[in-house]
Amino acid sequence: MSISESALLVELNISVWPATKVDRDITEQVNANASASRDASQTKKNLFAGTGARKEIEKFAARARLYHNQHTLPWADKGERLLPTKLVMEYLTNIKAYEATFNSMCMNFFADYDRLVAEAPMHLGSMFKASDYPSLDEVKDKFGFRRSVNPLPESGDFRLDIPSHDLEDLKRDYETKFEERLADAMKAPWEKLHRVLTDMSEKLKDNGDDEKKRFHDSFVSNPVELCELLTKLNVTNDPKLEQARQELERTMVGVHVEAIKDSGYEREELKKKVDAILNKFDF
Repeated sequence: MSISESALLVELNISVWPATKVDRDITEQVNANASASRDASQTKKNLFAGTGARKEIEKFAARARLYHNQHTLPWADKGERLLPTKLVMEYLTNIKAYEATFNSMCMNFFADYDRLVAEAPMHLGSMFKASDYPSLDEVKDKFGFRRSVNPLPESGDFRLDIPSHDLEDLKRDYETKFEERLADAMKAPWEKLHRVLTDMSEKLKDNGDDEKKRFHDSFVSNPVELCELLTKLNVTNDPKLEQARQELERTMVGVHVEAIKDSGYEREELKKKVDAILNKFDF
């Protein structure tokens, strides 16, 4: 199976109005009171201080971006990322749910906008300026959830009316960049695996003191979930990545967080297995 059949290109762009404004008057006062240069500091005011309505949209957008990045692989410097076909249905279902919730949160914010602006003087005091607040139509344009899914082109897909020797040069250039991007993309699953293993190893280390380390359920669930995800992110069917994934999966069989908390022997044995994987593969 070619890589173009194993993955798609997806792009996610979410915009949220920051709703902040530099207050030049306050900035000048602060710098003057500190006997500092005029450009020594900037006082930026939160136009919706006292309410978390806009902030919650921003936090939710961050969660959507995190989901997008965790379930795709890097491709271009910006914008498009590689989505394994094994994850397409799951990804589209979840990203559509994120979009619906984002739009609903925005609609609620827009409905409350006039009221929030009217209440702003209570929270901003003398820093309030009505001119800082755009019209509702302008505000609506500052929020957006845009996503796209496109096939991954191959060099043989060029449809250009140019001389054949020039076309061959273009194909070679494309193939070189394609392979470079693919190699960079496949570093991401290895990095995810390495980060989980090194975090586990460090957490399991005996520091020689009596302080009891805290182990949460995520100590077990994170590597287990990663093993499942790696089966879908391995778009090149890298046998070494699959071997490393399987070894971590076997390592986590029968591991319970309560046993790890209570037993130094359990921690020591698990650390040996984790370190063996780290030492075996060229991360």
